[in-house]
Amino acid sequence: MSLRARTVAIVITAAVGLLSVGCGSSGTPRTLPGNDPAGHPSTTVSATRVLDVTMDDIKFEPGQLDVKAGQTIKFVFHNRGKLVHEAVIGDAAAQDAHEKEMAGMADMPMHEPGTVTVQPGTTGDLTYTFAKVGQSLIGCHQPGHYAAGMKVVVNVT
Repeated sequence: MSLRARTVAIVITAAVGLLSVGCGSSGTPRTLPGNDPAGHPSTTVSATRVLDVTMDDIKFEPGQLDVKAGQTIKFVFHNRGKLVHEAVIGDAAAQDAHEKEMAGMADMPMHEPGTVTVQPGTTGDLTYTFAKVGQSLIGCHQPGHYAAGMKVVVNVT
């Protein structure tokens, strides 16, 4: 094997190892956004309802929403603030796991199911099906935002 081929193989092996560590592949199951037992992101089902949510510097408006179990909702997030925001849909455990994961990762766009990153002055959307009665949350996990209360309570009836 040539020196170049060995170098490429080492770089690829190292990158895969780092990705595995960064993605939490310790064998311990994690509750992630989009893995909420009460619902799931939807890319193939048409929304039965559209809800507009405003993102402003450290708050969502409205702060509470009511939806029906079985509904597929298209959330349209309007970032009216001066900061990058994200919207993460999931139960409290998923929000807590994502908050820990995002610690120290400021302004990193999320590409996980059930998440959308919205730049200042722009709009982003996320379609989600709420499968069971209960409560879900929409949270922003940019550093300090969730702790400051940047969340929406979604009551599913």
